[in-house]
Amino acid sequence: MSNNRQLTRSQNAAIEYISNYARSQKREAQASLKEIFQLSNIPWNTFEEVVQKIKSHARVALHFHPDRPVVDMKSVAQSLFEQGIYKSQFETLISNGSVSAYSGGPRDRWEEKLFGGAYQLEGVTNFERPKYGALDLLLHPDGPSPRFGSCYFLLKPNTSHRCTFTYGGSQDDPKEKGTYEELDDILSALFTDAFFRDYAIGEKDLTPQKLIDQLLYNLERPLEDPSKLAPHRNLNHFIETQVHGDILLEDDVEVLIADPSFKGTDIGNYLEQICIKYSIKLFWHMGFTMRSEEVPSDFRGPTMPSLAKRIARKGKIDANVIGNAVNDLKRNPDHWSDRGKYEEVLQELKYMWHVLVRYGNSIDDWSS
Repeated sequence: MSNNRQLTRSQNAAIEYISNYARSQKREAQASLKEIFQLSNIPWNTFEEVVQKIKSHARVALHFHPDRPVVDMKSVAQSLFEQGIYKSQFETLISNGSVSAYSGGPRDRWEEKLFGGAYQLEGVTNFERPKYGALDLLLHPDGPSPRFGSCYFLLKPNTSHRCTFTYGGSQDDPKEKGTYEELDDILSALFTDAFFRDYAIGEKDLTPQKLIDQLLYNLERPLEDPSKLAPHRNLNHFIETQVHGDILLEDDVEVLIADPSFKGTDIGNYLEQICIKYSIKLFWHMGFTMRSEEVPSDFRGPTMPSLAKRIARKGKIDANVIGNAVNDLKRNPDHWSDRGKYEEVLQELKYMWHVLVRYGNSIDDWSS
C-alpha cells in the first residue's frame, strides 16, 4: 500500500516540520472554526465527520501537460508510460508554474523555508524532492488547479498520509499549512472563505453548509463523467499539496482525467497505454477550445492575440495546439526569435493556456 512507502530522513523531516507548525496553530484554527459553525448553526460533531470523510475519500490531483518535452525530447506522456513514475520539477526540469527548480533557485529557497531545510540536508538527492498537486475537494471536472496542466492524475486516498498542504501556492508562503494528521489550520482557512466571502477554492456561492454537504456526501460517490460537466476554470485558488516520497503509477494513481484535444494523437495513445499498463481508469474531460480572433489582449497581456494567430490550427487553439508550439519552440528556437528570448516565448505559451482555461469553450460545444 502506498501509505506504507518508506520515506527518507528528509521526507519524514519535512512532514514533521509542517506537522509541528500546524499543531502550533491548532487552537486558533479550532476557535475560528467553532465560531463559524455556531453562527452557521452546524453542530460541531459535523466537523469531525467532515475530517474523517476527507481523510478516507479525498484525493490529491496532479495536473500536467502530457506533451511537454522532457530532458531527452521525449514527451511527458512517453516518459510516464516507460518509467511508471511521476517526477518532480527537480528531475524533469520543466514546470507549469515557475521554472526555478535547481539548487539555490527560487523553488529551492521556497522549499527550504517551507520545510525547515529538510531537503537541503547533506546528501539529499533531487529524487527525494516533493511533487506538487492540489487537494481535490470540490470535484471540479477540469481539476482543482487547471493552470498547471490540461490533464490530471487522481491519487488513491491513502497517498494523503504522506502529504503536506498549504492554503494557496507555496511560493507565496501562505500562513495556513497542514498534514494528514493536522488539517485544522487548512480547514479553518477554507471555512473562513466560505463564511465571509461566499467563495472558496474556485467555487462561487459557497456557504459553510454547502461546503459541508459537498464534503460529506460527494467525496465518496463514484466519479461522474467529466466530459458532460461544465468547467470551473479555477486558475488561482487551491489547496496546494506536496506529496513526499515516490509516486508510482501502478501503486498510487487511481484515475487519469485527460484533455480530449489529444484523442487520436500520439500523446493520446500514450495516455491510453499508460492507463492499460498501470491499471488506471481513464476519463476525458470537456476540453477547451477557442478561435484565435477571440483571444483577448487584456487578460495575460497584449501579445496574446498575435501569438494565438501564429499558433492556431484551422483558426483555433486548444491544449494540443499550444503543446505543438512549445515543442516547436524547443526544437527551433530561432524560428521564434522575433517574439523574444526562448524563456519569454515559453512564458507567453504558458499564458496562452491560462487564456484557454479562462475563456475556451468545451470541445463538444465546438463540434456540435
